[in-house]
Amino acid sequence: MDPTSLANLIKQTAYDLGFGFVGIARAERMEPEERRLEAWLDAGHHGQMHWMENHFDKRVDPTKLVPGAKSVVSLLYNYFPADDTPSREAPKVARYAYGEDYHKVVRGKLRELTGRLEEAIGSPIDGRVFVDSAPVLERDWAARAGAGWIGKNTLLLNPKAGSYFFLAEIISDLQPATDSAIRDHCGTCTRCIDACPTDAISPQGYLVDGSKCISYLTIELKEAIPEEFRGRMEGWAFGCDICQEVCPWNRFSTPHREPAFEPHADLPGMGPREWTEMTEDVFRRVFQKSAVKRTKFTGLRRNIDFLDKGGSD
Repeated sequence: MDPTSLANLIKQTAYDLGFGFVGIARAERMEPEERRLEAWLDAGHHGQMHWMENHFDKRVDPTKLVPGAKSVVSLLYNYFPADDTPSREAPKVARYAYGEDYHKVVRGKLRELTGRLEEAIGSPIDGRVFVDSAPVLERDWAARAGAGWIGKNTLLLNPKAGSYFFLAEIISDLQPATDSAIRDHCGTCTRCIDACPTDAISPQGYLVDGSKCISYLTIELKEAIPEEFRGRMEGWAFGCDICQEVCPWNRFSTPHREPAFEPHADLPGMGPREWTEMTEDVFRRVFQKSAVKRTKFTGLRRNIDFLDKGGSD
């Protein structure tokens, strides 16, 4: 199969499975991104996420992660909810965590995609699929593949869909036609920078101090939330969507069509009292399949208590 036909096959098969956008890049060492990542780590912007220091070469060179790799296929899977009630009133939950854990849902889609491709091609694909589960610079690959540009909030922005989507990759020996990167459309806008309550985004944009990000503080940080952030959490108990909520490009976001991403029936109706009085049994019932379980009951309890004591003023 010629490269153009193969690229068309990959994209159409992915669209049939519900992926919103697909871009393809050549598998090669990422030199500019390598320098940026090294500087970011040296500055300590990863906080206690020490795992980001591991497997540096694999992060910047997909051929070390998948020997023999020729291409990186980047895919976007929409998670924007039709009802965003759980993100309106404190304690708030980031929209990506409403439904079932995206790792399992999207990985299942990727496996079905590769199965269909192997059937159509008539031979096995030598490669691996990834959904935020390995040392892969997902946003950088998506940008290289023309699926969007990396905005001032450091999220991937797609001109037709905004930023409410999960990123996934197929790194393999396939050699389809590749796509071109698109230009940055952030312009002079500084809404995400101005709106961040913890000043995690640098004044010039395009750089986030992860150790100040509310998502880091409520999910990745295992110790007590530093007092310097009291009164600056804006009611977020798990994750944060502020820089997405204010981004003009998210006016193009449309509700997803993935049943697995619908919230547990009890979640939209949970008010401050239900959150404050939540028991571990309720936590297990409501968030059994959600990414919220990453923080565990004790972590979520810590976050809620921090908000109750002035963390959301």
